[in-house]
Order: sequence, then C-alpha cells, then structure tokens
Amino acid sequence: MDWVTGLVPGGKENFKSFRVIVDRYSKGVRCLQGHKEDTAMDTALLFWNNVISTCGVPEITISDREPKFTSEFWTNIYEILEKKLSFSTD
Repeated sequence: MDWVTGLVPGGKENFKSFRVIVDRYSKGVRCLQGHKEDTAMDTALLFWNNVISTCGVPEITISDREPKFTSEFWTNIYEILEKKLSFSTD
C-alpha cells in the first residue's frame, strides 16, 4: 500500500490523493481516492471496504508508512473485525 499525494483536487469531495494497493500474486492494482489528512481509521475503513471485503485478509502487507500509523491501522482493522489484537513486549 502506498500513498500518492499533492494532486489537483478532483471530484465532488475534492480528493487530493489516492492509495495504491497492489496484489503481488495477481498483479492487480487498486487505486482508492482519499485525502492526505486521512487517519489510520479512514484508511482502515477504505481498505476494509475495497480490499478485505472482496478479497479477504492479505497474507502479507507491505507499507512504507511510519510504525505508529501502521500500528493504528491494524488496530483499527481488528476493531472492524471485532477481534482482539495483542502486541508482544520484547
């Protein structure tokens, strides 16, 4: 998953960015409109509605976002799934 930002506003919601999600197995690409200011929950809902609900939970997810965002993103995915997510303490 990667973000493309800094675009000219478009659409009735003035989207200025989009998420690029690539399925490395099928080579399929999904581009999902969003805003640069989207939170981890906004992104989790977008991912849930456009990826997990149609393809299932991916076995591997690669993202170059900072660890705090990634942690919040997966915490939100588990909230949507109504499952508990526990982090180990090394």
